[in-house]
Amino acid sequence: MEENKKIYFASDFHLGVPTYEKSREREDRIVRWLDSIKHDAAEVFLVGDIFDFWFEYKTVIPRGYVRLLGKLAELSDKGIKLTFFKGNHDMWMFNYLEKELGATIISDEKVIEINGKRLYIHHGDGLGPGDKTYKLLKKFFRSKVCQWLFARLHPNLGIGIADKWSRSSRIANDKKEVFLGEEHEWLVIYSKEILQKEHFDYFIYGHRHLPLDIQLSETSRYINLGEWIHFNTYAVFDGENVELKYFEKEEKELAEV
Repeated sequence: MEENKKIYFASDFHLGVPTYEKSREREDRIVRWLDSIKHDAAEVFLVGDIFDFWFEYKTVIPRGYVRLLGKLAELSDKGIKLTFFKGNHDMWMFNYLEKELGATIISDEKVIEINGKRLYIHHGDGLGPGDKTYKLLKKFFRSKVCQWLFARLHPNLGIGIADKWSRSSRIANDKKEVFLGEEHEWLVIYSKEILQKEHFDYFIYGHRHLPLDIQLSETSRYINLGEWIHFNTYAVFDGENVELKYFEKEEKELAEV
């Protein structure tokens, strides 16, 4: 990584819900954030659920998000690397963002090592104990059979069904998440299990919808990126440390841990 350059992480924008107006307001805020970091960003990791629904037909993508995509194109043209992670809401990313933005698409985890610091990055869905029903559904939704069948639907029908489903989600209905305690947070449990086998300085996730910074050991930390409906949180890595930050928020306290 170049000197004085940084890596940025954000997730769970959930663009598209709960209404067009609120989504547009959130999109404008995200664009302002991207504009504020472009001077020193070497790479931007968008760690899943950027869109509340996304499916790429061969010649069709969901309408909207032109301001976000335009800003990302600007960053890419400046030489800033873009990496998208598939979340549980936008797992049907194929090659559109790769072709148009030069982005890298990650289906599961990505490990990076910079200046001797090792980072484990994953959206966070389907990891840790429990939630067997979702883990089974995830395998089906990611299967070629499911994707082929959905692609046979006319976009008006397919995207219409997905939009209706999205509006029943926890984020669309403003369901506030609560911290379960370190011993019950499944991504914390999962990270500690990995640490028994392999060292990472930082575990970075989305999905949980709470901004969390938890010390796992003397040399390892768990970071959850939160979401952009209530928190506007992101993380920045300067080559040595990862710091969780707020954008355009007066209250800058992390969720109690």
